[in-house]
Amino acid sequence: MEKQQRQGAVTVEFALTAGIAFATFFAAFEFCRVAMIRHTTDNAVYEACRVGIVPGATRADVEARAQTVLGTIGLGSTSITITPAVIDADTTDITVSIDVPIDGNSFVPPQFTGGNTISRTLTMQRERVGS
Repeated sequence: MEKQQRQGAVTVEFALTAGIAFATFFAAFEFCRVAMIRHTTDNAVYEACRVGIVPGATRADVEARAQTVLGTIGLGSTSITITPAVIDADTTDITVSIDVPIDGNSFVPPQFTGGNTISRTLTMQRERVGS
C-alpha cells in the first residue's frame, strides 16, 4: 500500500528541482565565460600596449597583437581603438582601448549579462632610443 502512494513522488521532486539545477548550471557557465572574456580583454590591452611602446612599432602591429590575444578564446565583434592614430618617433604615449560585447561572444544565450560590453583601456609611455 505504501509503495502505491509514493509512486509519483520522484517525478514531482525532479520537476521541482530540475529547473533550479539547470538555471544554476547555465548561470555559472555564463558568469565563467564573462570572467574569461574580461581577463582576456585585460591581457589583450596589455600585450598590445607592450608591442606599441617599442621603437619601430606600427599601429598594424598593435592591432594584430590585440586580435591575436582576443582570438585565443574566439572573441569576435570587438572594437579596438589605438591612440594616437599614427605611431612615430615623436609619440610619447600609446593608449589601447578594447570593447567586447557580451552578446555574440557568450556560449549560451546571455540571460544575466546580455546587452553589456566589457571595456578596457591602458596607456603606456613609449620607450626611447638613446637619451
